Parts: sequence; structure tokens; C-alpha cells
Amino acid sequence: MSKVEKKRISILGCGWLGFPLAKRLLGNGITSQVKGSTTSVAKLDAFAAAGIKGYLLPLNPEAGLDEGISEAFFDADVIVIAIPPRMSKNVAGNYSAQMRMVAEAISRSGANEVVFVSSTGVYRDLSQTAVEQDVQLPEHSAQPEMVAAENAIAALRPKKKVTILRLSGLLGYNRIPGKYVQGQKDLTTGDIPVNYIHRDDAAGIIKAIIEQGVRDETFNITAPFHPTRSEVYVDSCAQFGWEAPTFKSTEVPPAFKLISGDKFFKAYQYEFKYPDPLLFHYQLEDN
Repeated sequence: MSKVEKKRISILGCGWLGFPLAKRLLGNGITSQVKGSTTSVAKLDAFAAAGIKGYLLPLNPEAGLDEGISEAFFDADVIVIAIPPRMSKNVAGNYSAQMRMVAEAISRSGANEVVFVSSTGVYRDLSQTAVEQDVQLPEHSAQPEMVAAENAIAALRPKKKVTILRLSGLLGYNRIPGKYVQGQKDLTTGDIPVNYIHRDDAAGIIKAIIEQGVRDETFNITAPFHPTRSEVYVDSCAQFGWEAPTFKSTEVPPAFKLISGDKFFKAYQYEFKYPDPLLFHYQLEDN
């Protein structure tokens, strides 16, 4: 496949995933310019130091976007949307309203390609393998607003090419699964499989998609191996000397989902750096 080279790329939400992605894109010479948005003035200096053109761009549906800033930010060839939805903290309807506002701004821009970072949290726990076509409408989903946001961005088709990436649980560096359960007792979900993706692979996959060509498709993005939660929790606690949680069985096993990444594997060439969550790289301080 031919590479898409020297594209101007804007990353909406240049945070825990978007910032290392921006640095990776700049470091590999596939872009002539990376722009990054943030809602924090404090991050702009770090952007500048990394060679990223920073934009302070709050997403307030009631106030709307600053036309001058948003026009300059969305003046790009590729738009990557990496805004964490934080559904538990959001006012109902706010995230999908944000994405409708973003879609309107992109529709007015000259961008040809859009990559939208979504989540495999859209799938219900039905104790079966989840594939992309299982969830297409909000009413099919465990997170209806996330799907409404996906559909708002997908509505840019056919004028724009839109790839939707449903990422499994994003881990690595200072996001360590054992940190959140250390010392807990009698967890009942120890035997269910995990669906995780390391941040390095998430960034690498987005880069590969930009290089190999954005497609009008939805893809699950997950590490190929799915050990159990107990294996992952105990192992990551052991790495840092934390007290491991304990587990107990229940008469009725908890529901789960096993995310299939087969569609992505068949569509793109990508070699995982961390295919097994038991071998993810962690460190207490993020880099």
C-alpha cells in the first residue's frame, strides 16, 4: 500500500493518547505539521516544546466554537478525534452534542480524512464475542451516547472518509490495572477475559491507518490475547509490590464480552508491540 506522506494532521484532544500520537507522527516524517487541541493553557508550552502547534479549544455546545480558532485548527488534511467521553462524569447528551458541533466544523473544512477514537464499551456484556456490526444504533449499545457520537461523525460520509476506532481498555505506562484493585477482597470477575490495548499500539495503529489510508469503516482495536482479569491484576500488582486482590467464584458467572479484532487484522498491516496484556509495559511515572 502506498503511504500518505506529508499530510497536515490535527488531533482534537491532544492528551494521554493524542500527545504521544502527535510526537510519533512528527518523529516518523509522515506529516508536515501536527496541530493539537487542549482545554488547558498549561499544556501549550509542552506542545510547543514537542513541535506541536497548540490550540486552546473548549468544546462547549452552548457557547459554540470560536470560529477563528476552530477554522485554523481544522485546516488540515486529516483530523484525529481523541476526546475521552468520560460518560460517568458527563451531563447526559453533552458528548454527542460536542461531536455534532465538531462534525459541523469538519464539514466546513478542507479535511478529507477523519479518524474518530471510540470505545468497545459500546458493546453489552452478553457472554459472547463482539464484532463491529453488533452495534450500529444507540439502542443496540451499552453506551447509547457513544454510538450517537460515532454516528454524528460518520454522517460526514461520503464527503469525508471516516474511520471509527473502537478501542478496548487503554493501558500502559502509569495506567496500571492492578493499581485500581490492589488489596481488594472477593472480586467476582476474576475469570472473565480482558479486552485491553496498550497505548503504544493504539498510537501505532492510528499512525498505520493514516499511512495506509483511512477507510469508511468501523474497527475494533484490541490486543490479540485475552487473559483473565485475575491473571492481569495479580501480575501487575506483583510488578510493583502491591497487595494483590483476592477472588471468589459465584453460582452464576458474571456476564462478559470478548472483543474481536479480526476485521482490523484483515484490513491493515500492523505488528503489535504488546499483543499480550500480561506483557504490557508499565511505569509509575508517565513519559
